Amino acid sequence: MKILLVGEFSRLHNSLKEGLLAHGHQVTLINNGDEFKNYPSDISISPIFFKSKFGNIIRQIYYRIFNFDLATLEQGFRFWLNLSKLKEYDVVQLINERPIQTTEILEHFLLKKIIKQNKKIVLLCSGVDYFTLTHMLAKKERYSIMNPYFEKITAAKKQYNYMFKYATKGHKKIHDYLVKNCFGIIATDLDYVNPLKEEPKFLGMIPNPVNIKKLDYVKNSVQNQICIFLGINTGNSFTKGVHYFEKALKIVKEKYKERIKIVVTRDIPYQQYIKLFNEAHIVLDQVYGYDQGYNALEAMAKGKVVFTGAETEFLNHYNLKEDEVAINALPNVDYLVKKLSFLIEHPDKLDEISKNARNFILKEHNYHTIAEKYLTIWST
Repeated sequence: MKILLVGEFSRLHNSLKEGLLAHGHQVTLINNGDEFKNYPSDISISPIFFKSKFGNIIRQIYYRIFNFDLATLEQGFRFWLNLSKLKEYDVVQLINERPIQTTEILEHFLLKKIIKQNKKIVLLCSGVDYFTLTHMLAKKERYSIMNPYFEKITAAKKQYNYMFKYATKGHKKIHDYLVKNCFGIIATDLDYVNPLKEEPKFLGMIPNPVNIKKLDYVKNSVQNQICIFLGINTGNSFTKGVHYFEKALKIVKEKYKERIKIVVTRDIPYQQYIKLFNEAHIVLDQVYGYDQGYNALEAMAKGKVVFTGAETEFLNHYNLKEDEVAINALPNVDYLVKKLSFLIEHPDKLDEISKNARNFILKEHNYHTIAEKYLTIWST
């Protein structure tokens, strides 16, 4: 099968590609690298001119005056230049409703071209899009990543601006066009299932693929101090609920002092980040999820005890017990302190949860098995 994967936000498409290649299929991945994360691609549409020294000066000046990033225009242009290479694929899968991440008009135009010159289009729901945004705005769940927005936290407002791009009239046209012309829509974890339940083209959930070969397991044994790691991306700190983690860490730091080592980073280069991350026993990921995102899954694969989404819905779906493979993080400081305190006082639990987490990833997120699930749905 000849497969085209469009877009990348988390390494999902890269891991899926590795699984598909292992099954003998031909796969092309086109994306912009997701900015500083620089995810691999076969065809890159990452801006070149507007990332150059001279181009970036123009980009910054233009943005300050018109509040528009010229790099998004260059991404669309670079995608257009490659259109002739993106023909006659058996399956084209879009990471999101805005996989190219250019202007609305150009995004719509390019997606029409892709759909017309290929056989089958599949759409992923793997983050914020029209489905999930309207679902969250209707407050249909107990909580969501929009909680800080609803709570009118002034410092959080800027982090939600990008979400409302999916609520414009221009994007609604893109959304409607994709839903009408796609073969079907796949949710990548349980957080995205409810927003799609009433959609006739919903094909079900396929868990995120994780390439275990790239993630070495390290036994989570405590020698001296228990290391707790919180890596902060200031661009999405409120949507992750980092403010709850920060408050909880202040309390456990005072409570346990020399028994623990707390490492907090902010917007540091990946190589520095991963070195500090690898030393951790406990990783604090996010509080607003019902299921795990990609960062949490990779941490679990490495044997970390992760505070992340592991809600009742997740436990029931995978037939797990509470705290068996991960700690369900909630937007409640006292609850987080209680869970952290238990692990600090019972370090043997770290090794137990660590092993369970690794085995869970091997069983439910193995990139070979997940690739087979995609192939089955695409071939329907």
